[in-house]
Amino acid sequence: MDTTHFALLILVVAIVAFLYSSVGHAGASGYIATMTLFGVATAAIKPTALVLNILVAVIGSFQFWRAGYFSWRLFWPFALLSVPMAYLGGYLHLPAHLFRVLVGVVLWFSAVRLFFRQGDPADANPPAKPVALGVGAGIGFLSGLTGTGGGIFLTPLLLFCRWAKTKNAAAVSALFILVNSISGLTGYLSSGRSIPSIAGVIAVAAVGGGTLGSYFGSRKFPVYIIQLLLGTVLMIAGFKLIFTK
Repeated sequence: MDTTHFALLILVVAIVAFLYSSVGHAGASGYIATMTLFGVATAAIKPTALVLNILVAVIGSFQFWRAGYFSWRLFWPFALLSVPMAYLGGYLHLPAHLFRVLVGVVLWFSAVRLFFRQGDPADANPPAKPVALGVGAGIGFLSGLTGTGGGIFLTPLLLFCRWAKTKNAAAVSALFILVNSISGLTGYLSSGRSIPSIAGVIAVAAVGGGTLGSYFGSRKFPVYIIQLLLGTVLMIAGFKLIFTK
């Protein structure tokens, strides 16, 4: 990758971090999309996305907690089993073609959520503990397997099932993403693999974008148009992953 393309990659990563963190996410699916579009090696995408996810999720968790939207009662049942399952998913290594198809589906799922986002439900009630434990375990495994923090699955479930309102879902998802990303990266490293050098280089851009995005997002930053734009990017990247070699 030449200097111009690398500089553009840095810029796009910062923008992705800003946009995602404004809605309580850390940006893994966006980083995956960006790195894919810029031709980053498939083997480097998963660990790099996890590293950036951890950094941005730390910032987002703090910002939404400080704004008063975090609920421990809602968070812990989803997180309890998700952490060991994310470790298992991070430890496993999929063949490249299977990884590309799976991540492409993940990106499309995220895009659909962004396109069809609904407003807050009139009433929001947390699910029964066994339901939350089972859902958390499944999302945790998939998050570790794909290199995402799981927020692109948890947030729509919280909203569509009327388990939480938008800002509370964002706050819970931010910390959920953090713990699962840490667990997934630990599993990845435990399998004898290492973090690629590109992760450290672009981390500064993700931290800068994430700091600004989570600050504005936790204070009622409008996100509807941003979500439509992100959805379009994810659909394109998902198509590229699934249908190109």
